Amino acid sequence: MIRTIILDDEVDAAASLEILVKQFCPQIEVIAVFNKPKEGIPGIKKFKPDLLFLDIEMPSKNGFEVLEEIKEIPLAVIFTTAFHQYAIKAIRYSALDYLLKPVDPKELILAVNRFIDKKPNPNSDQFQFLLDVIAKKENTFRKIAIPNIDGFKLINSEDILFCQAEGNYTHIYLKSKEKILASRSLKEIQFSLEEYKSFVRVHHSTIVNINEVSQYIKSDGGYLVLSDGQHINVSRNKKDALMKYFT
Repeated sequence: MIRTIILDDEVDAAASLEILVKQFCPQIEVIAVFNKPKEGIPGIKKFKPDLLFLDIEMPSKNGFEVLEEIKEIPLAVIFTTAFHQYAIKAIRYSALDYLLKPVDPKELILAVNRFIDKKPNPNSDQFQFLLDVIAKKENTFRKIAIPNIDGFKLINSEDILFCQAEGNYTHIYLKSKEKILASRSLKEIQFSLEEYKSFVRVHHSTIVNINEVSQYIKSDGGYLVLSDGQHINVSRNKKDALMKYFT
């Protein structure tokens, strides 16, 4: 069983999450639920859970401050939040998991399954990377963390040629000819790249760095030629939005 703690200052939200976990994630044992960081931090240090569901916005200490105090403990964290734009952006940069409130059971199952897939690899490096991101100015941190089987890889957004979906995973093609298999869906990768305006969804399975497009060909349904010569199909319903970048 995966030993788990929930720390959320909203009593109803914490209770609701505990119910969802018990109902949809039988491999998880909720060993404690805390509603105050001053109780949760000692509890986490005492019980040393495998997984922590951690609320971001709490009155006495926010989730990042809690994380700072427990970062030496080898556990995984799934953040829970009612949505704070910068907080979510920082978490995405760090390739960590989060759930939006109210929690969707399907998203909960996906997040837990991702944890199970990479459970042997503690996320202490990702925790530190997240804290570094939080400590910096929002617009000065240009690298993003891409989660993979081994942990995560830091890359510059401008080094990406295109991203292509494969089920719940995404292949990321770099200008260096390297290909990374990210343990995130294309939708999640798109969220991570949304502040970089050069990334465009040109197909249900493909995101392209528009700065790396050298040509658009109308024939064969329409496709892009990238700087390295690769061809990327453009779906009919994405064509009009794409053309706005060229006019």
